[in-house]
Amino acid sequence: MTDDLFDEDEAAKILRQKPRTLTVWRSTGKGPRFLKLGRRVFYRKEWLTDFLATCEVDPSAR
Repeated sequence: MTDDLFDEDEAAKILRQKPRTLTVWRSTGKGPRFLKLGRRVFYRKEWLTDFLATCEVDPSAR
């Protein structure tokens, strides 16, 4: 189960963002779903994949 959990730094690398960006996204209700255990924040691989899918742009749809 913990194999598919990424901490904030790992998730930021996957999303090619800075960890601070993920912090801002969480506080503004944007970005991928996350899991909070105490003060620690984790992201499931599935949630990161789902979030990336929502960022896709179809250039022919413009």
